[in-house]
Amino acid sequence: MSEELVFKFNVDGKDFTSAGQASVQIKKNLRQLGIPTEIIRRVSIAMYEGEINMVIHAGGGNAEVKVMEDYIEIVLKDSGPGIENIDKAMQEGYSTAPDPIRSLGFGAGMGLPNMKRYSDYMNVESTVGVGTTITMRVNIQG
Repeated sequence: MSEELVFKFNVDGKDFTSAGQASVQIKKNLRQLGIPTEIIRRVSIAMYEGEINMVIHAGGGNAEVKVMEDYIEIVLKDSGPGIENIDKAMQEGYSTAPDPIRSLGFGAGMGLPNMKRYSDYMNVESTVGVGTTITMRVNIQG
């Protein structure tokens, strides 16, 4: 692949049932491009966790996926409340999700740790009251 491909998605923060649609679509797109299954799995998990976080905490946002020759880059951007303490938010089990979300089985404090676990690079930029931008890369092996 000599040129980058870019896929853009709007993550609807008002419809909890639609959370994950972008990661499902990107999974299909990557399959059609012949990306290895393990890479697709990692991208899908990282992206799904990000989508869920945008719905739970930020009222939605935008996702952009760039497929390059050597890696896949995922940029998730929202205009939510921001993350007060990124180091704390990166700890497994730490969550600020409200009880109604937790009662649905979400908000266990694994979103950011899983995003980091399934990506080869992750950067979180967040300003309280402005929003959060997360950039992840998954290297394409072989």
